[in-house]
Amino acid sequence: MKKGMLIKMGDDLLRVLDLQHVTPGNLRGFVRVRFRNIRTNALADQKLRSEDTVERAVLDEKQMQYLYKDGDSYHFMDTASYEQTQISEEALGESVNYIMPDATIAVEFYGSEPVGIELPPTVDLKVVDTAPGIKGATASNQIKPATLETGLVVNVPPFVNTGDTVRVSTDTGEYLSRA
Repeated sequence: MKKGMLIKMGDDLLRVLDLQHVTPGNLRGFVRVRFRNIRTNALADQKLRSEDTVERAVLDEKQMQYLYKDGDSYHFMDTASYEQTQISEEALGESVNYIMPDATIAVEFYGSEPVGIELPPTVDLKVVDTAPGIKGATASNQIKPATLETGLVVNVPPFVNTGDTVRVSTDTGEYLSRA
């Protein structure tokens, strides 16, 4: 089990938000997991022991194009059939910081219900606001915050300026390099 995974417990579809392995002294270890129910958006915490079994939800992926945001819904279009689907902001979670209009993204479906998106390992985003670069600065321990075109704020080295395109990891949300 890992963060972001979709599992099935009973009739509920649950997205793993956070998990922590705990070994309390001389007792048996367990995993403390925080879930979000996909259908009701309710949060739940649960302790899972090694004897407990969870079923991974079988998901289908379709390549879809991200069109636009309307309120708290994000609209995607199937590139083959031109069918449109909307996914709520809660279901997408942190992924909304990495998608741009007209980007082609793999959308995960459980049956006919869209439940999330699969992001690439890295994305290239343009810096819209940061402090001015320092002449002669090298990639040392100095960092400064930069706001990207999706609204995401990442720490970048001092030589990155407004208008530059940077590569960001979708797993950690950290700056990797200039693109």
